[in-house]
Amino acid sequence: MAKAKAPRRPLESCTIKHINKTINAGDCVLMRPADQSNPQYVARIERIDADARGGNVKVLARWYYRPEESIGGRRQFHGSKELFLSDHYDVQSADTIEGKCTVHSFKSYTKLDAVGNDDFFCRFEYNSSTGAFNPDRVAVYVLFLLLIFVLTSA
Repeated sequence: MAKAKAPRRPLESCTIKHINKTINAGDCVLMRPADQSNPQYVARIERIDADARGGNVKVLARWYYRPEESIGGRRQFHGSKELFLSDHYDVQSADTIEGKCTVHSFKSYTKLDAVGNDDFFCRFEYNSSTGAFNPDRVAVYVLFLLLIFVLTSA
């Protein structure tokens, strides 16, 4: 006979002890990859829950993809800090969270005075099974602004 799953209770937030940060639903985080030679994964935390004793904290992560992880691969117009919000969700242990990060809109990213290591931007949603993007086009003036931003940041 299969053992019944222990009930889980939702949490508003949790403190990740090894980084001394509180994580809330809606926060963007850096997650430890299985292969440490890969860059950290970026996810938006959709839900946090724990077992009945308050331990074994799990998060529902909605993944951001890097351009090179998408079906079409990295293109010339993709920024080095660009991510795509995907339709890919997973339940992960909260212990795999290595830090918080900020995923800006493209417009707010271009207005940053300084871009930190934990700053990214997103202007597309990505369907991980079909490779489709929403929106499916980038306006020419956006590419022009990106080019100006890159040239003036160098």
